[in-house]
Amino acid sequence: MLIKKPADIRPSEITDPVAYAGRRAFLQAAAALGVGMVAGPAAALVKVPGKGEAMAGLVDTPYGDELELTGYEHVTGYNNFYEFGTGKDDPARNAHTLQTRPWSIVVDGECEAPGEIGIEDILKAFPQEERIYRLRCVEAWAMVVPWVGFPLGSLLGRFKPTSKANYVAFETLVDPQQMPGQRRAVLDWPYREGLRMDEAMHPLTILATGLYGELLPNQNGAPLRLVVPWKYGFKSIKSIVRISFSQTLPETTWWKLAPHEYGFYANVNPGVDHPRWSQARHRLIGEGLFSSKHSTQMFNGYADEVADLYRGMDLAKFY
Repeated sequence: MLIKKPADIRPSEITDPVAYAGRRAFLQAAAALGVGMVAGPAAALVKVPGKGEAMAGLVDTPYGDELELTGYEHVTGYNNFYEFGTGKDDPARNAHTLQTRPWSIVVDGECEAPGEIGIEDILKAFPQEERIYRLRCVEAWAMVVPWVGFPLGSLLGRFKPTSKANYVAFETLVDPQQMPGQRRAVLDWPYREGLRMDEAMHPLTILATGLYGELLPNQNGAPLRLVVPWKYGFKSIKSIVRISFSQTLPETTWWKLAPHEYGFYANVNPGVDHPRWSQARHRLIGEGLFSSKHSTQMFNGYADEVADLYRGMDLAKFY
């Protein structure tokens, strides 16, 4: 099977990790995401578009409540999900072939209680933690998405990672029948990503099971995807089937394919340009191709919450 090298892939087939949005004014630090936080029901806070299956019993967080949400049609219609095609509208057009029930996630590696958990069990196990997070994220342009989810660390803790667990690795489903984009060797399937353990346990690192108060659409990574809002979008792996605790740095898809362009950390940093474009400014999806660009902020504006994770690191070297 032919595996494309970076030089063989057209620019239109490469994820464009454009830096996203500027203004951040969180009401509290990351600790505010604790279970004890209470707000009104989600339905009163985020209008459900009525296109998917509504999720009940949600509560809102104070995170990003000053931000204007990106339109549902942009969030669900303009995506990078190469398993369904390299075009931005391919996932919305092709992802109906994905069967998200039944679905299970294997958790293994450096942990005391490895095992397998089904998506229905996940939804039942964490209902008190299902929150709406208005977080800036990136697929190809900047957008603000009302994700429904819970902290990744809440799930990881159930499998009792050992002291050897320095990293967490993730894998996406491989099934060319359901995912037609995998019939082409655009990437080395399965799609893989990873985080350092402290990044994975940070309360702003969430597992998303929905958006806009509805179950996650297929094109957005159903039934379970990662959301790491201070990193470029390719870190937020979709349709997860395996989570592994690792002692050593895991090999990840874009870092393996083009290490000079896509680093393991992928933190939003306006001071470090991509080799083929500047990351100091960005556009917001929905504003149009010829709209004015906005200044990018360090860590996508989440510096108050996450900068301590990288204290003492050379962020131009560990990009």
